[in-house]
Amino acid sequence: MTFLLCLRLIALAVRKVIIAGNWKMFKTQTEAQEFLQGFTSHLDETSEDREVVLCVPFTTLGMMSKSLHGSRILLGAQNIHWEDSGAYTGEISGPMLLEFGIRYVVVGHSERRQYFGETDETVNWRLRAAQRHGLTPILCVGETKQQRDAGETERVIFSQLEKDLIGVDQNNLVIAYEPIWAIGTGDTCETTEANRVIGLIRSKLINPNVTIQYGGSVKPDNIDDIMAQPEIDGALVGGASLQPESFARIVNYQ
Repeated sequence: MTFLLCLRLIALAVRKVIIAGNWKMFKTQTEAQEFLQGFTSHLDETSEDREVVLCVPFTTLGMMSKSLHGSRILLGAQNIHWEDSGAYTGEISGPMLLEFGIRYVVVGHSERRQYFGETDETVNWRLRAAQRHGLTPILCVGETKQQRDAGETERVIFSQLEKDLIGVDQNNLVIAYEPIWAIGTGDTCETTEANRVIGLIRSKLINPNVTIQYGGSVKPDNIDDIMAQPEIDGALVGGASLQPESFARIVNYQ
């Protein structure tokens, strides 16, 4: 048994493994139903040591909630507003998500930070709102290519963590390292580098047993290497790999 495998087995003993499909605005209700029909046939092969989560757009929550009832697949959402009610156009609240049986909610999407000016303050509000309603937030952190090239990866991520996690319960939290420069660009983060950065993230947490996923260019041909890394506890899988066969291969990594 290799030293790396020994470390991985120790990590599995204390940290939960979560593979989540991060659908963003992919898939209409019809497409989502077709995906489920193709994907669920592979679930019998999936080891019980990992959770499978589908974080889908708001428009498909009702259909997915009904379709996944009684399934081992857990349902997640794409965002949450920090207020429980009000005229917040385009947003969805915690009570609304609870009606669909949501377990997880993605917060701090790289696109929202980069293109829509999402601040660490509002990310923090969303995290606390999710936990207030008993949901488990998946917090995305990561750097742009410009920040990476300037050698600022650690500074950027540490700053995000410090501001995002104020008042947040780390016993009910998942973090996803989502390097913005490796999402939809064709660039790939080396698995050893992803493992290094995730180790640094873990060193800054009060709870070292927080599940930390990797969320940049996860594909069927690199998932085994990703999940062999001792610091990586799962994957946040984007649209390029959200075809039934591809996602099934990722979920059923060796």
